[in-house]
Amino acid sequence: MQAYVVNHPGGPEALELTTVPKPVVKPGWTRVKVLGFGINHSEIFTREGKSPSVQLPRILGIEVVGVVDETSAPDQLTSGQRVVSIMGEMGRAYDGSYAEYVLLPNSQVYPIQTDLPLASLVATPETYYTAFGIFNSLRLQATDSVLIRAATSGVGIAALKLIKAFNPQITVTGTTRRASKESALLAAGFDAVIVAPDSAKLPAATENFDKIIDLIGPLSAKDSLQHLNDGGIVNVTGELGGVWTIPAFDPISDIPNNGYLTGFSSGDVSEAKLQALFDFIHDYHVDVQPARVFAFKDVPAAHAYLQATESFGKVIILMDNAVTA
Repeated sequence: MQAYVVNHPGGPEALELTTVPKPVVKPGWTRVKVLGFGINHSEIFTREGKSPSVQLPRILGIEVVGVVDETSAPDQLTSGQRVVSIMGEMGRAYDGSYAEYVLLPNSQVYPIQTDLPLASLVATPETYYTAFGIFNSLRLQATDSVLIRAATSGVGIAALKLIKAFNPQITVTGTTRRASKESALLAAGFDAVIVAPDSAKLPAATENFDKIIDLIGPLSAKDSLQHLNDGGIVNVTGELGGVWTIPAFDPISDIPNNGYLTGFSSGDVSEAKLQALFDFIHDYHVDVQPARVFAFKDVPAAHAYLQATESFGKVIILMDNAVTA
């Protein structure tokens, strides 16, 4: 089969399209024929050698939409059945979805009930599951003001869409480092945009908010906490700022009185939790179309786009066989 193998850290060119053996099904595992997958910032970090636990060479890819090709659990899964999978060390401890086939633990293969068209389905699993976890943590009210930091990211746009579908009265402000993206954010549905060239700090005159989604991560978490209204919640999920922990963090002084700090890990996943996401998308008519769709031959170009200053929203790959599958 064809797969993108990363043999050494590097730029998008480190993704080498290679012929490798099709994975062989073993007890406890299922082989999935790949229909498509999303491109994620964590995969860029891994490609660059910033994931110390990942041993190269490795086929990347932490999410996939596909069909069951062969399984060791025919009582649970059926050949040809459409399934999704995310996380569980896919693309990290073992080879991931940047390939024509991926071998997955049976416990990590999730049949999902949805009528989404394929491109929207492929855009959903990891990005919207993360955004949905953040959404649920915020305990949103119709009168809330919400700030999304790193709003142009895939999770940022997904969080906006979930919030506005749930209740369009909720005001949502987004941040971007570049003024050139302000019009695109407003067109996407944000009520206001803050241009914040310094990722670590909001501009001095920035108002406070009831809820803050901080996708920049530990780099800006302390600053976000200082922009909360009384009783507000900051959710720090993501590490787009390139910092993995909050330095010299003192909960007593850094979390304001009557303020709350939380996060979300998409590694906490189950079929029921994924289905709850797809049910929400259906019930609230959430638009989950991807921002950009690339072909399998263009995976390095998709990585380059996601890293570029002009990137916006969710980026996916559709396999050549996806249209007829």
